[in-house]
Amino acid sequence: MTDIAAALAAIRFNADGLVPAIAQQHDSGEVLMLAWMNREAVEETLRAGRVCYYSRSRGALWRKGETSGQAQRLMAFLVDCDGDTVLLKVDQEGVACHTGHRSCFYTAAGADGLVETAPVLVSPDRLYGK
Repeated sequence: MTDIAAALAAIRFNADGLVPAIAQQHDSGEVLMLAWMNREAVEETLRAGRVCYYSRSRGALWRKGETSGQAQRLMAFLVDCDGDTVLLKVDQEGVACHTGHRSCFYTAAGADGLVETAPVLVSPDRLYGK
């Protein structure tokens, strides 16, 4: 059982009460996305084992996969050396990105400009039932 109070005490939330959270596939090391968490999102994630973020655009908790079905199961919760970033090692169901890509990091900068390095695996319309 995770000591939620100890985890919260180790995190230095910013002035808006948020901490950046990097999601990484636990077995491959693939970086999937960056999002934000507030205290409530951290508590829920550690208690439930399913990743919950804070949506700055909605101003509310965002339970990853609640509308798309592409949930993240928490495998490990790590706090960096100075407490200002967390790393979530997750088991990603399906795609992590709202665009339908596996990872949000699918665009590379090169000599000829930006290049998409990975395909869309699921159309956003299918993800969100439009």
